[in-house]
Amino acid sequence: MKISHIFLMSSMLVSMPSLALSVEPVWKDSSLSTEARAKALVKAMTQEEKLQLVVSRYGVHGGPGNESVPKEALGSAGYVPGIPRLGIPAQQITDASLGITNPQNVRPGDAATSLPSGQILSGTFDPDLAYEAGQMMGKEAYHRGFNVLLGGGGAVLVRDPRNGRNFEYLGEDSLVAGNMAAAQIQGVQSQHVIATAKQFAFGAIETNRMKVDMRIGEKEARESDLLAFEIAVKQGKPGAIMCAYNKVNGDYSCENSYLLQLPKKNWAYRGYILTDWGATHSTEKSANAGLDQESGASFDTKVFFGKDLKRAIAKGEVSQGRLDNMVYRIVYSLMDVGAYDHPSYKSNQPEDVAANEAVSQKVAENGIVLLKNSHNVLPLSPQIKKIAIIGGKADQGVMSGGGSSQVTARGGNIIDQTRTQIWPGPVSYFPSSPMKAIQALAPNTKVDFATGNNIQEAVALASHADVAIVFATKWSAEGFDSANLELFGNQNQLIEAVAKTGKPVIVVLETGNPVEMPWLNNVDAVVEAWYPGTSGGPAIANILFGKVNPSGRLTTTWPKALSQVPYPYIAGAGHMPAIQKLNVKQYSAHNQLVSSVNLNEDGANVGYRWYEQKRLTPLYSFGYGLSYTTFKYKKINVVKDFTSDQHLITANVTIENTGKRDGADVIQVYGKMPDGTPSRLLGFKKVDLKAGETKTVAVTLFPASLSHYLPEKHDWEINPGSYEIFVRPNALSTDGLKTTMHLDKIDLPD
Repeated sequence: MKISHIFLMSSMLVSMPSLALSVEPVWKDSSLSTEARAKALVKAMTQEEKLQLVVSRYGVHGGPGNESVPKEALGSAGYVPGIPRLGIPAQQITDASLGITNPQNVRPGDAATSLPSGQILSGTFDPDLAYEAGQMMGKEAYHRGFNVLLGGGGAVLVRDPRNGRNFEYLGEDSLVAGNMAAAQIQGVQSQHVIATAKQFAFGAIETNRMKVDMRIGEKEARESDLLAFEIAVKQGKPGAIMCAYNKVNGDYSCENSYLLQLPKKNWAYRGYILTDWGATHSTEKSANAGLDQESGASFDTKVFFGKDLKRAIAKGEVSQGRLDNMVYRIVYSLMDVGAYDHPSYKSNQPEDVAANEAVSQKVAENGIVLLKNSHNVLPLSPQIKKIAIIGGKADQGVMSGGGSSQVTARGGNIIDQTRTQIWPGPVSYFPSSPMKAIQALAPNTKVDFATGNNIQEAVALASHADVAIVFATKWSAEGFDSANLELFGNQNQLIEAVAKTGKPVIVVLETGNPVEMPWLNNVDAVVEAWYPGTSGGPAIANILFGKVNPSGRLTTTWPKALSQVPYPYIAGAGHMPAIQKLNVKQYSAHNQLVSSVNLNEDGANVGYRWYEQKRLTPLYSFGYGLSYTTFKYKKINVVKDFTSDQHLITANVTIENTGKRDGADVIQVYGKMPDGTPSRLLGFKKVDLKAGETKTVAVTLFPASLSHYLPEKHDWEINPGSYEIFVRPNALSTDGLKTTMHLDKIDLPD
C-alpha cells in the first residue's frame, strides 16, 4: 500500500466518526470500582442535573403547587426523574415496610404479597428467612419497575407496647432487630433494588410524631436503638437510610448533625440519607448536617432542596462539595445494588405468585407464637366432629395494620365499613380466611361461625361444639398509639362468656402489640398470630392442626399492666379518631399531645432488660414461646478466639428434643456483665431437631453485646472480669444452663 493511501485511510477515520473506535465512559465500565464510577458520573453532570437528583417532588397526589405527576412515574410514594444522557435511571420509589403498596389504587388493579408483621419476622429468629422475605419483596418491586423501597430494614426498637407502628418493627432487642433488618436489606438488594433502613431514629411513639422530642444520652443511645441501626447498616449496607419525623435531643432527626453524620463517619456508610415524607424543615441546616435527599417534597411546607438549595450554594451557605457528595451518594447506591446497570422496568411477564405467597406463609408459620397450651389441647385432631369459630372476621380473612405499609392483596382487601375510613385507615383484612383453611384441613368436621357481635349467639354455638376457637383482633396503625392494652369492644366479655361453656377454648390473637388478657386463666390455649400477612389463614390453620409445629418466639416483652412499662401515660394516645378530623397544623399544635419523652428512663435497658433492672415479672418475656414438643439444654461450652481482630467468641450448646414430635427451638445465649448491669442477649440460633435427636450447635456471640460505649473516648470497651453466660428458653427464665467466662479489657474501635 502506498504512503498516500495510508494517509487517505487515516484521514477518513478522522473525518468519519461512525468509523472511529468509540470509548465507553468511565461510569459505564462495570469492571471499575463503584467509587470510581460514581465519582466520574458526578463529574460529568451539570449543576441542574445534580439539583434534580436531590429532591423527590412527586407522589400519589402530584408535586408541590399541584404539579402534575410526570407520565413516566409509575405511581407510588415518590419519583425522581432520571438523566438519560448519563444512563441514570429514574428513582421509582414505593412504600414497602411489609410489601409493595398501591396507595389509593393509583396503579389500578395492582395487588401484591404482604409479609406478616415485623413481630412475626423477628420472632422467627432466622436471618436466612429474613433474607428470603426481603428477596421476595425485591422481586415484586423490580417486576413492577420500582428500584427504591422505603422499607426492607426497620430497625426502630420497640420501647412501648402501645406504639401504633410496632407491627412494622423487629422487636426490642438491638441484636435481633439489627441482624434481621440486615438480612432483609441484603435480600431486597439482591434484586437490584435499593432498600431503606428506617426510621432513623428513636420513633418510640407515634403520638405527635411530627414534633415530639425524644431525649436520650449518647451512651444510652449507642447501646440501644443506634446499635440496632449500626448492625443493620454495617452488615446490610442499605442503599438508603430514612431519617424520622421526631426530634432527638432538640433537633429534628432530618437536620440532626449527630444522627446524620454518625453512619457516614463511624460506620463507613456510603449510601444516602433521605427524609420521611414531610420531615424536611430547612435548607442550609439540613444539607450541612448531612441530609442527602429531600423526599416527598409535596408533603413539606416548601421545596427546600430546589431553588432554595441552589441559592444557598451560590451564596456559599452550602458548599458545592456538599451538593456533589449528596449526588455522589445517590448514584453510588444506584450502582452498588445494580439499579444503574440493571434498570428496572414494568414487566409484562407473569409473576410467580404462588412462590411469593409461599414465602409469606413460611414466615408466618415460623413466627406465630404459642403462648398457652393447657392439657395439650393443641394441636387439634382432623377427626374432631364440631368446631365453633367465633369473631375476628375469621370467615373472611386476617387483619392487617394501617398506614403507609398497607398492601393491597390479590382479590382485594376486605374493608371494615364500621371503622375509620380516613388515613391511616381504612381498617383492612387480607382475604385469607382461617375458617376456610381450617375446613380444608378437617373436611369431615362441621365448622360453624358466629361474628361475636351477639355474645349469646356465640355462646350457643360454642355450647354445641367440641371446641371453640375465638379470633380476637386489635387494629394498630401509623400515626397514633393505643391508650391502653385492652382489646376493643366486647371481645374480653365475649371470650369470658365462651369460656364459661366448659368447652375447650382456643383464642387466636391478631394484634399489632401485646394485649391484656383478663380471661387468660379461663381458656385452654392462646396463639399470637400478630398480623399474619396475605397467606395468614392457612398459616394459622397449619399451626392449630399441627401440620407446623410452632417455633415463633416473642421479640417484645408482654407487661401484665401498663404500670410495668417505663412510660405508663402518653398524653394524647388513643385519640386517633378525634385527631384525624384536625388538619396538620391543628394536629401539631394540639395542646393535649405529648411534647417530649425522656428515653433515659429505660435508656439502654430496653424491654426485658428494664424488667430485670426493676425486678418486675412480666406476663411473658422476650424470647418466650411454646412448642408441641419439649427441649432440654444439656451442655454449654464457651470458646474464645482472639487471634484475629474479630474477637470471636462461640458458645457450643448441646440440645435435645425430648418430645415425640419434630420441632425447632431458638437457642438464646445471654450474658451478665461484671458491673451488674442487666443481662443482654449475646447470640441466638434457630435449630431443627427430630424427635429424640441431640445436636451440638455453635452460637456466635456478638462482641458489642458484651461491651459498653464510652462517649468520652468515642469507643467501645469490654470490661475486664468474670461474665456469667446463660442458655435460657427466654430472657427472664431461671431454667437452662449457666457457665462463666473471664475476659480481659478489650478496646473495640467504633
